[in-house]
Formats: sequence, structure tokens, C-alpha cells
Amino acid sequence: MTKEYKTSAEISGPLLLVEKVDNVKFEELAEIEMDNGEVRRGQVLEVDGDRALIQIFEGASGINLKKVKIRFKGKGIEIPLSPDMLGRVFDGQGSPIDGGGAIIPKVIRNINGNPINPYTRDYPSEFIQTGISSIDGLNTLVRGQKLPIFSASGLPHAQLAAQIARQARVRGSKEDFAVVFAAMGITFEEADYFISDFKKTGAIERAVLFINLADDPAIERIAIPRMALTTAEYLAYECDMHVLVIMTDLTNYCEALREISAARKEVPGRRGYPGYLYTDLSTIYERAGRIKGKKGSITQIPILTMPEDDKTHPVPDLTGYITEGQVILSRALLKKGIYPPVDVQASLSRLKDKGIGKDRTREDHADVFNQLFAMYALGLEARELAVILGEGALSEKDKLYLEFADSFDKHYINQGEDENRNIEFTLNLGWKLLGIFDKAELKRIKDQFIDTYYKSEQVEKLQFKAADFDQEL
Repeated sequence: MTKEYKTSAEISGPLLLVEKVDNVKFEELAEIEMDNGEVRRGQVLEVDGDRALIQIFEGASGINLKKVKIRFKGKGIEIPLSPDMLGRVFDGQGSPIDGGGAIIPKVIRNINGNPINPYTRDYPSEFIQTGISSIDGLNTLVRGQKLPIFSASGLPHAQLAAQIARQARVRGSKEDFAVVFAAMGITFEEADYFISDFKKTGAIERAVLFINLADDPAIERIAIPRMALTTAEYLAYECDMHVLVIMTDLTNYCEALREISAARKEVPGRRGYPGYLYTDLSTIYERAGRIKGKKGSITQIPILTMPEDDKTHPVPDLTGYITEGQVILSRALLKKGIYPPVDVQASLSRLKDKGIGKDRTREDHADVFNQLFAMYALGLEARELAVILGEGALSEKDKLYLEFADSFDKHYINQGEDENRNIEFTLNLGWKLLGIFDKAELKRIKDQFIDTYYKSEQVEKLQFKAADFDQEL
């Protein structure tokens, strides 16, 4: 029989201090029974001798210290796992919220998982096609990679996340591909957008959604990414699936960490965040990867909003140290009507070289993106000169670079929310844009590729109007 404690000593915000407890463990679940029979749930945040500090999920309002009863469950947060989770929507406790029945589990796992042995890790090497040119062509996503998107308030990261979830796939592979989508601290409207978009496009059939709303308990925001990753690990390593995990918004997750840290009266670090923020984030990001001998893999795209568009804010700053690059969204491009507003110069995929080239994308991929980057940088310099001196003061070569930069923004970066470009189309579009330069200017591309693709028939047929794009997906 489960032992009951009536030794509650103190309440502080959502925290309840219980004394004279026996054999209670960190992160153990608890039940808090009030005098009116209502039962609330909690989790042990700290154990000090015979005292335990419990975070109450539903809050501590209305609790009478003298009459409340506490029972410890002897286990942490667990989630039932099954392939039947695909196509379903769950809340921050792992319970279905889509009107379907409960999941009949094949296994039940603790959401904290186990770290991957570094010796067993396999190196990321396979291209994942998102259908978005600014990512596939210039900041390539590789299977097993963690590539965050740095956004800000008012930028279309929700639309971009939904588009990637719909379109992402591993090229040339017949193995199953799944998406695990975790949303933390979002509004009801955002949740409805994601769920309806997945259902409308049919992407829900290969997806598992975890939704935590802004008015849900903060402790659930901390559990959601771990539930999502535990589900992904099951699908990847036991069901042999390629799994893409998209998490939004990691800043809301970190705010929940800060809220709980403040309630525990811990010494704050930068901007009030706990000093262990880096370590905590690493326990999430490092659950991505491939394992030798396993067919499946986990690739992560965490999305976080930068307060005041500040890249030095602790959340994006620490994320950048742990992950393999970042895709940064630009407010300036959004104001020009460009979607997705990816700042390709500020963005970086550190593993892009591992997932491109012959037998992965195409043999000319590396040369093309190097040349595009170089020309775009010169075009942006010409744009700055035009602002300062006026376009009439530019040389003919500068005007050519400026024309290229404008076309690059309008036709390469910019694409429709439902436009799914394959990598061949993206590469041909890059060649089409480079076609405004003479061959002699393309100094970063091998002659053999220039002979094959420069103003070739398949490149020349591309039009610079989205409605006229002729591609086979």
C-alpha cells in the first residue's frame, strides 16, 4: 500500500515542501489529495535528507497544509509507446487530445531516456530534402543533425515549421520517414493552425504531435520535448524509421525553466536563467543522431524566438554552442515580402558538406552554393553602396551584382508556403541566376560543371515567375 504523508510544511507559488519523507527520489511523481477529494499531480524537484520539494502541475492554490495528503508514486514521468502513435495528437502529459482512444503500449519508457554512447554514434551523412531552396541549397540538413531555426516575434517560424514537417523526406530511401512535432507554450490559435494544417495536407498520417498551450502548467513545457524525443527514439531505434523532430518554441521551454528556478530560489545566471541552462539544453539536443548498426535516426530542428531579435540572448547563444549550425530568419527580408525570410549569410549548416555531392544530391552542389554565396555577398555590398552613393555611382559590374542580389532574394530565397522544390530544381535555379554572369566570372565552379550546366537546356527552361516554375517532384 502506498504510504501517505500529512507533513506538508510550506507552500511557495506552485511548490510544496513536505517533511519527514522516506526513500523519495528526484523527479519522482507525486499525488496531492486535498481535503475536498481533489487530486493534483506533482513532481519532486529537490530532495534534502527527509525533505522533498514538489512542483504541483495544477498550482498550489486552495491547498490546506494541515489537511492535504501526499503520496509518492515511486517512478518518474513515463510515456506509453507504440507505432499506433503516428497520426495522433497528445497533450503535455502524453494523453491523447484528438478524440481517439488511448494508446495500447508496446513498451512504457521514462521520458528522460538514456544518453547515446559516443562510441556507438554514426556520423551524419545523408541529405534530407525539405523542399525549401534556402535550406536545401545553401544550409543543407543532414540525417542525424541538429539544425535550429533562430526566429523572432512576428516572423513566420510557425508556417516554416509546418512546411518542413509536410515536405521533409530522405531522398533515395525506401525506409519509413516520420515527424515528431512538439509545441511548447503556444496559443490556442497556433495549436489549431498546426493541427488543422497537418490534417488538411495529410501529413498527420506520418506525424506524432505533442501540444502544450500557454495556459498549461509550466512543468509540462519541460516534459514535452523529452516526451517527443522518447517517442522519436522508439520510432527510430526500435521501428527503424528516419525521424525528424521539430520543437517550437524552445524559448518558452527556457522561460519555464527560469520560472521554476526562481520558485526554488536558486541563484540566477545570465538574465535570470538558471546556471545549468547549457547543461539542460544539451540533454535535449544531444538526443539527436544515428547509431551504428541501427537503420533509424533522429534529426532535430529546434525553433526558438530571440527576444528583441538579440542573437546574444542566452537561449540562442547557448544553443549555437551545442548544435551544428543555425538557420536565421530576417525581419528585413520579411518586410520586403519574402518568404521564408532566411538570412543566408548569417545562417550556417556545419554538416552540409557531409550530405551533398554525387549520389547524395548532385555532383555540382558544393561548387554552386560556394559561387552563389560569393556573388550574393558582392551583391549585398553593391546594395549598400547604392544606398550611400546612389545607384548611378555604381560601376557596370556593381550593377550586375546588385541585379543578381535582387533576383536571388526574389526567386531563390522567396517561394510559396506550399511550394515543394526538389534539389535538382533548386540547383538549376542557382545556375539560372548565375547565368547573368559570363563564364569567366564563375571562378568557384569547376570547368566540367560549367560545361554541363551553364545555360543548359534544363536550366534555361526555368522561368522567374513562381507560377511558371516547371519542376517534377
